[in-house]
Amino acid sequence: MEFPDRSEVDGLIDPQPLPEFARVRYEPRAERLDGVAETAREELDELALDGLDSGATVAVGVGSRGIDRIDEVAAAVVERIAERGFEPVVVPAMGSHGGATPEGQREVLAALGVTEERVGAPIDARMGAERLATAGVGDADLPVYFSEAALAADAVVVVNRVKAHTNFTGEIESGLTKMTVVGLGKQRGAKSFHSTALAEGYVETLTAALDVIEEETPLVGGIALVENFEEEIGHLEAVPAGSFLAREPELLERANDEMPTLPVDDVDLLVVDEIGKEISGAGMDTNVIGRYRVLNAPDPETPDIDLIYVRGLTEATKGNGNGIGLADLTRRSAVDQLDLKKSYANALTSGSLAKSKLPVVAPDDEFGLRTAAAALGAYDPETARIVWIRNTQDLGEYRVSDAVVDDLPEGADVVGRETVAFEDGTARFEAAGGDASGA
Repeated sequence: MEFPDRSEVDGLIDPQPLPEFARVRYEPRAERLDGVAETAREELDELALDGLDSGATVAVGVGSRGIDRIDEVAAAVVERIAERGFEPVVVPAMGSHGGATPEGQREVLAALGVTEERVGAPIDARMGAERLATAGVGDADLPVYFSEAALAADAVVVVNRVKAHTNFTGEIESGLTKMTVVGLGKQRGAKSFHSTALAEGYVETLTAALDVIEEETPLVGGIALVENFEEEIGHLEAVPAGSFLAREPELLERANDEMPTLPVDDVDLLVVDEIGKEISGAGMDTNVIGRYRVLNAPDPETPDIDLIYVRGLTEATKGNGNGIGLADLTRRSAVDQLDLKKSYANALTSGSLAKSKLPVVAPDDEFGLRTAAAALGAYDPETARIVWIRNTQDLGEYRVSDAVVDDLPEGADVVGRETVAFEDGTARFEAAGGDASGA
């Protein structure tokens, strides 16, 4: 696909002045859990493994991206299982991620620091999933699948972060239940789940599938993690099988209280330097940007953002640009980073097709920002409310236009004043009247 270069579009939109920006640092008090490995070891002992014979295999489901110190937690869980006389095996629990291939899922785990050498256990990454039963969900019949690798074990433990989901809002969202149903469902289970959830509701579908899994598999429980504003583990606890649906709502409430958000709810233009699967399953945290773009699931009421401009993909996402469709604008260099096979594997499995659509593609930052200003209508640099972030995960430092400064939350400190300059069309910040810094 050929996109127009700068010379072909340069005359279509007049240049617009950009406002001066304030560089802001926001560091709310956040409780960090030290000694996560030892806590994980202690909590694992709360799960019902005592009835297993010596030498029994225990599958450890792991695989969500972006979790603080997940390699330490996984290694500690594996080590404690082995100390108790059992044989641990790590099973990627990530649905269709990694291009829905064993090699891709191993690659994702390796990017998390979870390798056989690091955790001290073999990794069984086969993609096969067995159909357990069919559950009724509203007017639909839901085939429930479960990983063959996990089913081959004598017990199953999942390790996951509890947090807001990127497609829906409910009493349970991302966490132990979703990893058990969708992650360990592999591609077939993830596809079956999403097809039903889009029509009948996510929470209803998760609940029905979990009932089947708890009845038909050796699931013994999970290790739940909750992160703070700084995306660090602040809480870790074991939750026995049969208690996921009762305990996760309280953990989710804690996670929501700690969740990073934009500094203001009313934004004309949000500029995002990078998106990626390790930042959010949707590339950008949909709860941060206020856009789900999912059938039968209304977008969050806040924040209210008119336009989003995405500048690129992270290195760690390995070309998976799922979430690029949540933007209104991007630039050519971001599109050049896309691996459509990986991006489409997410879109086709989840049914969230909008997240992998291509937005308008600008040749560079200069023209992209010019286009955004024109699209806002009646653009005025004095009143334009622009927020510029690295990504939706790292919100301890960001830049805002002058029109936003008076509305910053308590505890947000302006630490510098900057202007935007362009070098070969690429944006860079420089101190007002001073030296440049990367954008």
